[in-house]
Amino acid sequence: MHFLSDNTAAAHPDILRAVTQANAGHAPAYGADGFTEEAEKLLEATFDTDVRAFLVTTGTAANALALSAMTPPYGGILCHEEAHINTDECGAPEFFTGAKLIPLPGEHGKLTPAGVKRRLAAFAHGEHQVKPAVLSISNPTESGVLYTPGEVRALADLAHEHDMLLHVDGARFANAVAALDCHPDDLAGRAGVDALTLGATKNGALMAEAVLFFRTALAVEFPRRRKRAGQLVSKSRYLGVQFVAWLRDDLWLELALHANAMARLLSARLEAVEAADIATPVQTNMVFAWLPRKLHEALVEEGAEYYCWREEHERVLARLVCSWQTTEEEVEAFATALARHVGAG
Repeated sequence: MHFLSDNTAAAHPDILRAVTQANAGHAPAYGADGFTEEAEKLLEATFDTDVRAFLVTTGTAANALALSAMTPPYGGILCHEEAHINTDECGAPEFFTGAKLIPLPGEHGKLTPAGVKRRLAAFAHGEHQVKPAVLSISNPTESGVLYTPGEVRALADLAHEHDMLLHVDGARFANAVAALDCHPDDLAGRAGVDALTLGATKNGALMAEAVLFFRTALAVEFPRRRKRAGQLVSKSRYLGVQFVAWLRDDLWLELALHANAMARLLSARLEAVEAADIATPVQTNMVFAWLPRKLHEALVEEGAEYYCWREEHERVLARLVCSWQTTEEEVEAFATALARHVGAG
């Protein structure tokens, strides 16, 4: 009953196999190898547009470095108050940009044009305030909720009208594309996104993230930013081959579709129990449910693993995350334990 995070899942066998096959002989260093070159071409083909791609090892590095290319040090980065860049990256975005994060509220982790406009209206003191430079969203959000292509476009248009750029944290971007059954670029360049950080690690890779610039002028000095941050990997073939295996034959979408399906099944099992209350729409691979504290403690005692997102008196908000590795048997085992403890209570 492993629902703690998709980060805890193993690497997919196809990706491990590809890494092993790449581990033969010598290869040029620092991204000059054939695997990295193929990965960059595959990323461009996947989005079917002109894009500059840079491989890095972590999502935090991807976000912080992408943002560093998008804002001056006197800039402001508007984001949701629950955004990963605001809550879970230990100040890395501020460190690498010198800019100020400006958190905004919004239901289920989403920003709306109306909410962004209200915040922008407060910038009325010229040089006494930072200059709004970037609007950053997560798709899906930290609550697993989606931005549709139209919603992304509306935020991109608003950002551009105010001389800002749009950044998308795509740590679970594959889950969004799979859930919406759309072309990847419908949520990226075609929707007005200027930069996307594309995560593979949560979806079957060992450690592989990419910074994608759809506004390619942002990429001009990015190689030096990456090097300066210690993210130019010398044996880059091991990053490149992960992306090659992940993207080839749409493995990335296959894995995301499975994770999403397991979350829907898990949600259905929770909805069947009166004691559980689904807190947010289940649109990707995450389920948020309020559970009575005693039920939560009994499930944890039995070995269920999930994150306690929030506590409120006699109940807790459980975050349960499914991955490519989640099985129907795991979900049904959790459902059986849930029903048994509810019945016993």
